Amino acid sequence: MRNEAPADKQTIDTSSPAMAPQDAAPMPHDENLWLEDIHGDDQMAWVKEQNAKTIARFQDDLFDSIAGDIRTALDSEGKIPMVAKRGDHYFNFWRDTTNPKGMWRRTTWDSYVSDSPEWEVLIDLDALGTAEATPWVWAGASVRRSDNSRALVSLSPDGGDAHRVREFDLTTKSFVAGGFDLPTAKTRFAWLDDDTIIVATETDEDSLTTSSYPRQARVLSRGQAIADAPIVAEVPRDHVAIFVGSEVGPADADSTDRVFAIDAIDFFNSRPSFIDLELVTEESGSVTTDASAWESRWTVVDVPTDVEVGFDRDFVLFRPQSDWNHEDFSVPAGGLAIADIAEVRAGTIAPTVIFTPDAHTALQSWTWTRDYLVLELLADVQSQLVVLDPNDHFSSSRLPGVAANHMVGLGAVDRHDDATANDYWLVSTGFLTPSTLAYGRLEPSEGCATPEIIKTAPALFASEGFSVEQHFATSEDGTKVPYFQIAESGLVLDGSNPTLLDGYGGFEVSRSPVYSPVMGIGWLGRTTIPAGRRGVYVLANIRGGGEYGPRWHTSAMRENRMRAYEDYAAVARDLIERGVTSPKSLACAGGSNGGLLVGNMLTQHPELFGAISCGVPLLDMRRYTKLSAGYSWKAEYGDPDVAEDWTFIRKFSPYHLLEAGVDYPPVLFWTATSDDRVGPVQARKMAARMQDRGIDDVWFFEDTEGGHSAASDNKQAAFTRALSYRFLWNSLTGE
Repeated sequence: MRNEAPADKQTIDTSSPAMAPQDAAPMPHDENLWLEDIHGDDQMAWVKEQNAKTIARFQDDLFDSIAGDIRTALDSEGKIPMVAKRGDHYFNFWRDTTNPKGMWRRTTWDSYVSDSPEWEVLIDLDALGTAEATPWVWAGASVRRSDNSRALVSLSPDGGDAHRVREFDLTTKSFVAGGFDLPTAKTRFAWLDDDTIIVATETDEDSLTTSSYPRQARVLSRGQAIADAPIVAEVPRDHVAIFVGSEVGPADADSTDRVFAIDAIDFFNSRPSFIDLELVTEESGSVTTDASAWESRWTVVDVPTDVEVGFDRDFVLFRPQSDWNHEDFSVPAGGLAIADIAEVRAGTIAPTVIFTPDAHTALQSWTWTRDYLVLELLADVQSQLVVLDPNDHFSSSRLPGVAANHMVGLGAVDRHDDATANDYWLVSTGFLTPSTLAYGRLEPSEGCATPEIIKTAPALFASEGFSVEQHFATSEDGTKVPYFQIAESGLVLDGSNPTLLDGYGGFEVSRSPVYSPVMGIGWLGRTTIPAGRRGVYVLANIRGGGEYGPRWHTSAMRENRMRAYEDYAAVARDLIERGVTSPKSLACAGGSNGGLLVGNMLTQHPELFGAISCGVPLLDMRRYTKLSAGYSWKAEYGDPDVAEDWTFIRKFSPYHLLEAGVDYPPVLFWTATSDDRVGPVQARKMAARMQDRGIDDVWFFEDTEGGHSAASDNKQAAFTRALSYRFLWNSLTGE
């Protein structure tokens, strides 16, 4: 990790760094480069042929039953409609059988807490898609805080990351004629005032980074063409992106409004900057579009680039990825420190540490209400909530109501409203416990009361007789790796239980207990006919993730990447040694970075598994930086164009690890044509290479819609997940 400070505190660094000469790694022979043309006629013909074979093999009555049950669960009217409060309304996005693409809607508090809320539909995506001949997929909305009367709505035309942004009138319930309307791109934006937004988007080839994300931030006025909007900040092309945001309160609020720009150098290093909005506001009350006025007023937060920075009113929070040692203070990796924004502006930062991690406990996130700061912690992958009081030297108290082997998430209701300033939502979920939504108020001085449950989701799969256990496996270097096991109580440990091992292990993403009707229906609910046994589900918390903070993540990055795969294999071996399962009865599944994980199980540990489901995966690690958004992940995996990096990357590149004469387990590769993050190319090439080499039981399916998760609606999600479960169950049990 680099600990660099920005060269200029007053402006965002827009210079391109000098490129040091590097020894280029050779490009191995690749007979499947032709499959990298995503939409080519020959390529799509190959996809169609592969899809037909896979569907013919696995779509039977059991498949239809699983897919139907999963879709019924996803469409369930009993799901909790999670809401966001804006003004007097509570907003929700909802999908069901009648509206598979979904509805954006709102209601009042009294209606929401009733058994049958009355919803006012704002946008019906199915009707909109029909009217505009575009299968729009919801990508979010940002309501204008000044009066809550307008919103910027993001819609993807195909389920990918790129989306169109359009201004919507919440009074007339229609798109604003002549309002903000940004073409489809990987756009980020934020409201500045009623008629001005800050936008990072694509305008021409020079506006994008090598990672395919925006590199320029513009201030756009109503009625102005985006190409004519002045550039107020930009970053070098070889950085990941520029991200923008704002903290703008209601018109009558007395807090300082601010706008932010973040130079994302890579996934884990960045330079955040901010401007108090009043400094770029004209006498007329509107935000200026004079670029020179912006350039001279940016304040760069002068901290090491691997320090995560968060703003809240006049507080600035710091969470470093590595130890941040200064002659006047020290903040440990994964700790949390706080300073006044005046110190940041003056360049005299001396933060106060308010959370220190230990070997078992890590900070996952934090949430502000008006008067309190709530820390979400994991202690050996068990949730804890701690409330800090800034007005009492950040004294702490524990929020009650957190059960073992459950995950909780806390969010502020609306701190801009006096009536809800310190109120919070609390969502609790567990592997076998349907989610509950509770509502509480933070009053630490009077003791934090248990929040009131206001909604409970129904059980969507039969979980009676199951139990949750946590175990620890020992990895090759002696590291203890936790994992959760969900199985029938009194499980017979004779090695014959069909077991599905799940995991991720990357980008500091934590995997924790969550109620998943998809998994419950697709795996726990299956029963082997001869043995009368139900499936066992296991979730491994391997290194590369964030379960124990940034050190857990960084210990499996780049040249240490193999530790993540060693951890996963250790969990597999522990399950076998404990008698839970055996190699012929053990499957693994993963998607995206998790697809790379199980791709390495396929090629490095085929002896441990009886079947592998590899979804939307990275697999060709020699060319991953040249495919879709892959260039942005160099900090995680290394740069394969550099010979020194390719030396260690090749060791975890499944596409290059295939060997003749190896007995590989059955494998299903599944992906989506419209995935503009990882893309379908890697799954295509891996399946083609294995088939061309005569390897048996290699299957491929590519959803022609659905984006990175292959799930633009519940029908698609049910189909692809059912295909994965049907393949795995058949491979392990023959049923």
